[in-house]
Amino acid sequence: MIDRPGLADFLRRRRQLLRPTDIGLPEGVRRRTPGLRRDEVAQLANISTDYYARLEQCRGANPSQAIVASLARALRCDPDERDHLYHLAGFSAPLRYSGGYVRPGVMSLLDRLGDIPACVVSDLGEMLWQNDVAAITLGWTTRSDSHRSTNIVWRWFTEPDLRNCFPEEDWPKHSLAHVNDLRATSARRGGDADVADLVAGLLEKSEEFRDLWAHHEVAVHRFDRKRFLHREVGVLHLTCEALLSPEADTKVLAFFPTEGTDAREKIALLRTIGTQGFHPYPHSHA
Repeated sequence: MIDRPGLADFLRRRRQLLRPTDIGLPEGVRRRTPGLRRDEVAQLANISTDYYARLEQCRGANPSQAIVASLARALRCDPDERDHLYHLAGFSAPLRYSGGYVRPGVMSLLDRLGDIPACVVSDLGEMLWQNDVAAITLGWTTRSDSHRSTNIVWRWFTEPDLRNCFPEEDWPKHSLAHVNDLRATSARRGGDADVADLVAGLLEKSEEFRDLWAHHEVAVHRFDRKRFLHREVGVLHLTCEALLSPEADTKVLAFFPTEGTDAREKIALLRTIGTQGFHPYPHSHA
């Protein structure tokens, strides 16, 4: 529901904070009030001055999402201010995209998790970063000679060797989870070129993907129990928690030792010995 008094106050305060030079206009003569004039904001937003004035006076028709977007641009709102403007106007804020950027603070935090393998992946399954414990235990290393070498979903359906770090009886479950996750991403931002390109490539390359994609099942996986196969220590039972970023296009995957198993002791052994000479799963080309 629209918050008319809040919307009016926010528009007025944002307008008063801007200077003519912020929008490429000369300072000109001295102004009676600080900031931009209403007609200047209206012109930048491509709406009438009268309509904009009514918004600041808590009157008139409710603004559409397109008008709210134009006002956010006209008022030079940063992402947080833009989201707030949408909420005041009664709309859900548009999704933000990180563009694959992982903040240094996130990497520093995950590096301090000790015996917890953790990584950051995009909503398309691209491995953006992993801590040392993940590199030792999970086997999700990349191949420089492979197309989309950092994309776990692509490699799962096009490079059979990647599956060797999981028991074969678990493969159908993982295939379905990858497809359902990608379905959710496609529904959320299917018009984006990177989404369309990945889906088209998988439809072309993988019969299994085509069959599962045709089922039109969708689910964002935030919790799972997984079994990893490691050549040196055998089966690792890990519980995966997925923490979504504010932008919703990246997530942290943290793999905790499953209670009642020996995963914690096995990870401790791997950390003690280190990565030298290790092959996380058979037939690895990484």
